[in-house]
Amino acid sequence: MGVVRTWESRRVELEDFRRKMVETAGIQRRKDDEGRRTNTLFCSDYDDDVDEGRNMLCVTSGVSYFGLALVNHLLLLGYSVRIIVDNPDIEKLQEMESSGLMRTTEYHFEVVIAKLTDVNSLEKAFEGCRGVFHTSAFTDPAGLSGYTKSMAEIEVRVTENVMEACARTPSIKRCVFTSSLSACVWQDNAQSDLSHVINHGSWSTESLCIDKKLWYALGKMRAEKAAWRIANERGLKLTTICSALITGPEFCRRNPTATIAYLKGAQEMYSHGLLATVDVTKLAEAHACVFKAMNNNASGRYICFDNVIDAQSEAEKLAKEIGIPKEKICGDASNNSLHRFELSKEKLCRLMSRPLRCYSEY
Repeated sequence: MGVVRTWESRRVELEDFRRKMVETAGIQRRKDDEGRRTNTLFCSDYDDDVDEGRNMLCVTSGVSYFGLALVNHLLLLGYSVRIIVDNPDIEKLQEMESSGLMRTTEYHFEVVIAKLTDVNSLEKAFEGCRGVFHTSAFTDPAGLSGYTKSMAEIEVRVTENVMEACARTPSIKRCVFTSSLSACVWQDNAQSDLSHVINHGSWSTESLCIDKKLWYALGKMRAEKAAWRIANERGLKLTTICSALITGPEFCRRNPTATIAYLKGAQEMYSHGLLATVDVTKLAEAHACVFKAMNNNASGRYICFDNVIDAQSEAEKLAKEIGIPKEKICGDASNNSLHRFELSKEKLCRLMSRPLRCYSEY
């Protein structure tokens, strides 16, 4: 496991960063145990309301589009944050540096190299952390198909590894898993008892996802179910957040795989009133809020969105932002589905003590 300690200045050269990563990797292996005992970032007493900054949290895929926003928000709240990366992603770490996070030693920040496909590697990376945010961000090696069936299978295996590593790590008290609204909205309309409300209790129909080749929805759904199974078996406190399409500054360019994959079947989602978006910053706020609430036994699933695309003008605007023809979202006919649904995030609204905004499409 290689660790890069807090950067003291935003003007640190990238080559120097590479050198320090290599050097620190060797030092850390020799001093791991001693560091766990003496490092003030780790503490035995856990009380968010007293001293958030003394508790180390870990974020997997912390250099992804959403991961960066979450890390930024947690640091600003005063938490210490450890980021897991598979390999030193210099460009994305440079993006973190330029964002201003490392301009002051006020923030406690670490980067850890660990393999998401290796439980033992993850277990070492989680040592001393009090909580884990598994943001489950993946990219398509081919860079073309958005999200493949094999990626869905990887999604499940990685989630199983993360949950098992959490269960093996005594310091881990809570885990927040970033799922997707696509794990909830793909309902089989042939079911006679189908509810018109999609909320935190809704699950997509697996056979429907397979028939329509909705691999992103399938991967997120199976991964989330695997997380719940292991959490229940191992007694781990878990919360999952089912996120709508993540938007924000340059979201399509910086998050192309998830954006393309989420929008497969966009016409159908739009026609059913189920095409929703969430700003990346608001999603990060929701994750932090849910994590803290877990200290008071809040748990379960939460749906997170802040807008439903229910007008052709909104669909056209989204298509323009992504750079695709508007017909890819709203089709030739405008929003005239016979079966309309209602998206509800009531549970999350109650938790965050904000005005309730549920969308009814009748």
